[in-house]
Amino acid sequence: MKNNVLSIGLSILLSTSCFAQQEDITSSLYETYDKYKEESIGKRRIKHLDLQPLIEAIKQDVDFTVKQVGTSIEGRSLSLISTGSGQTDVFLWSQMHGNEPTATQAIFDILNFLRSPDFDAEKQEILNNLTLHFLPMLNPDGAEVFQRRNSLGVDINRDALRLQSPESRALKRVRDSLEADFGFNLHDQSTYYNAERTEKPATISYLAPAYNYEKDINEVRGNAMKVIAFMNNIIQKYAPGQVGKYNDDFEPRAFGDNIQKWGTSTILIESGGYPGDVEKQEIRKLNYVSILSAIYTIAKGNYKEIAIADYDNIPENDRKLFDLKIEGVTYELLGSEYILDLGIHRLEVELEDHKDFWYSSRIIDQGDLSTYYGYENFNARGYTVKQGSIYPKTLNSLNDLESLNSIDMLKSGHIYVRVAKIPEKALNSPSPINVVGKDFELPEFRIGLGMNPSFLLQKDGVNKYAVINGFLINLSQDDLKRSYGEFKNAMIYR
Repeated sequence: MKNNVLSIGLSILLSTSCFAQQEDITSSLYETYDKYKEESIGKRRIKHLDLQPLIEAIKQDVDFTVKQVGTSIEGRSLSLISTGSGQTDVFLWSQMHGNEPTATQAIFDILNFLRSPDFDAEKQEILNNLTLHFLPMLNPDGAEVFQRRNSLGVDINRDALRLQSPESRALKRVRDSLEADFGFNLHDQSTYYNAERTEKPATISYLAPAYNYEKDINEVRGNAMKVIAFMNNIIQKYAPGQVGKYNDDFEPRAFGDNIQKWGTSTILIESGGYPGDVEKQEIRKLNYVSILSAIYTIAKGNYKEIAIADYDNIPENDRKLFDLKIEGVTYELLGSEYILDLGIHRLEVELEDHKDFWYSSRIIDQGDLSTYYGYENFNARGYTVKQGSIYPKTLNSLNDLESLNSIDMLKSGHIYVRVAKIPEKALNSPSPINVVGKDFELPEFRIGLGMNPSFLLQKDGVNKYAVINGFLINLSQDDLKRSYGEFKNAMIYR
């Protein structure tokens, strides 16, 4: 027993020592991040074309090599960027799914850092011990239209066996040619994931994928677990409690599972949600800091001191978050009153050029949602859901919306306004009032799954709040910006 206690104590001491050694560089990376952030790709909907000037500039740097390692189905180039002279190869690939770009942005921040004159001692440690390889956009065709799958309609991350897609074959070819010691498989996940049994979003989720159905842990997978435990410790400093861990059931078609099996210690990183961070720029920063810090600990080799048990202690991913959760609202149906919780998602709809989006929100769940959470929570006990009405005057054009006081309209119960001439290309209302056509009639009001959440919340017969397209608007605020919160758009019904 004494030996076991001593062993556990020593393990904790070594793990603590490893984390402590990294604290200074991690803090410095976080504090100086803005100096290296690549501002030209500040929105999520980045395209292959956006990356080409950045890659061309890197080609001119003698410390880097850039190779075309394949093309997509539609002919877009796949580039591998390499630097360093060490014996340990670290391979990072991103945007296997075209609508998951957060780590792609972080990769170019990391490349800016590596090309800078700063942190010379730390960079020498990295580049003398490691050779780093970045494949920053594996699915450029999917990125072009901001969709998960490639042009063939294939999920590249389920194509590790058949290798049907040229993008899949390029990934396999690069991994095999490098025989990489470590691999970072970089993704985005739904913003509706939370850390198990908590209200906190899973801002970052990890997985050391299994390489067989038995979920055995060999040295390769164990090293991935140790690096993840190290990264979790870093994220906890900046987003405490906001880390989750994926279920490690073996998926024989997946690249992560197979790359682990092929001998590369594979670390899956998924970027989820962060309050108020629609474009995931804070999460991008966390990727930058944690990945660079992980690379540094790999270079120094002190990740080996971390206990695998630290990986096991990361909470599981769950999926119990809403954009807006309304708790305990009174709902009248067929002459009776009921108490409901409402869970609302603000669903993104792509614009035609796939450079921006608008919201078409939906009620996703209702009833007892006491085990669910919201990015925004509203205690509606004592409030009653009421249908809004159509403003009695018909406006000539959308421009006339500017002449209306939206808050006064909502206070009066008008959440819709008729517009005589709605442009054919108009997709949504810029005002917090839903726009309807001249012949539109309100349907019977009934709360239900899939319904667009637009209604009033009354207390003592007075309209206190409005929910417009899933956005909660406080009707008692004089400051319109504060009233609207994060409002983006209302709906148009022709």
